[in-house]
Amino acid sequence: MGSREFSQLMDGYLLTTAHILYRLPDYPLLLQSYVWQDYDLAPDFPVLAKFLDFWNRRLDGPIHSVRVVQKGVICPPEIRTAEGVYTLH
Repeated sequence: MGSREFSQLMDGYLLTTAHILYRLPDYPLLLQSYVWQDYDLAPDFPVLAKFLDFWNRRLDGPIHSVRVVQKGVICPPEIRTAEGVYTLH
């Protein structure tokens, strides 16, 4: 991870994944899947909006739907307690 990515994380950017369904130009009844991932800011998602604008201007397949999820890369550790202790021979 370079210094650009680290500074983005410190500014509140989160790892954003977008699952894009789009129609094939030659077969409009078929949907194709594309997964996009980058660091972005919620709720406006400027990086994703720029990518989707590029898609609409330059690519032939019209977008059907976009599903977006985010996950913080720098976050407190997740702690889980053990349910029991087991001994194996």
